[in-house]
Amino acid sequence: MNHKLRIACTKESLKEIRRFVTQTLTDLHLPEIEVNMLVLAVDEICANRIIHSNNCDENLHLNLLISETCDGLTFEISDLGAPFDHTQYSEPDINQLVKEKRKGGLGLMLVNRIMDSIEVFKEKDHTVYRLFKKLTIC
Repeated sequence: MNHKLRIACTKESLKEIRRFVTQTLTDLHLPEIEVNMLVLAVDEICANRIIHSNNCDENLHLNLLISETCDGLTFEISDLGAPFDHTQYSEPDINQLVKEKRKGGLGLMLVNRIMDSIEVFKEKDHTVYRLFKKLTIC
């Protein structure tokens, strides 16, 4: 089954994205801890796309598709913003972040640890992030 959401690229939309993902995953009877981790991962990618790739432009939209199969969940996030090269990402030194009292910088590290696979690709004029989590749903 597929669940779709199309939403404006504004920070205010993040609340609706979290609500949508939470409700969809709760309806699948997943454990609360699993729901919370997946919501965090999807929220992080959506926030990065909205803020950094689309500059919070309310005239631009982000699409979220959640697909379920017997072996897991796929989250596809697509928009017109520029892609971020995930292969060039290196995890930050947590001790250094704490030492600098710096906020942020841990989101992609968390996404990489929560999800089983992450793909980033262009499809026509859209940048697509495909996140997959292995779960036994059926």
